[in-house]
This record gives sequence, C-alpha cells and structure tokens, in this order.
Amino acid sequence: MRRKQRTFTPEFKFQVVMEYLTGQKRRVELLREHELNDGTLDRWIKLFQEKGQQVFTGGEPGAELAQTQRIAELERLVGRLTAELDAAKKASTWLSSRE
Repeated sequence: MRRKQRTFTPEFKFQVVMEYLTGQKRRVELLREHELNDGTLDRWIKLFQEKGQQVFTGGEPGAELAQTQRIAELERLVGRLTAELDAAKKASTWLSSRE
C-alpha cells in the first residue's frame, strides 16, 4: 500500500533547512523527527542555496517584475516633483528680486 504524499508549508521547509544549516540539529535528527526522506531534505537545501529564502516564502515569478515596475514609477514621480520644486524655487527667486 502506497503512503499518501505529504505537503509541507514553505515556512516549515525554511525552518527545517535553517535548523540543519545553522547546526541547531543534526541531519539524522531532522529526518527522524519529521519523518523525512533523505532526498527531500537534500532537495530543499539545494533549492535554498540556489534561490535563497524566497523559494520557501512564496516569492512569485511576477512579483519581481511588479516590484521593478513600481520602482520605475516612483523614480518618475521623484523626477517630476524635483522639476516642479526647482521651477517653484526659480519663480520665488525671480518674484522676490522684482520687489
């Protein structure tokens, strides 16, 4: 009889990998405690090393693009506000010199 495949939350995977990498627990302890297959832990560690924490925290592929677009939008806004401030300073200087 085949055992039902378990699913693990990203937070759980991250916690287990960090316990191993930081030396809090030995590999064999983690495998026994959580009833994990050796290959499963290896896969989680490899993914973490390749992609960092985002692999287990739900970092979506489109999230980076959305963040880049948001940064570009904010940079345009800063540029526009800087130009408006410069114009206001020049107008203020020009008006005060006419008095």
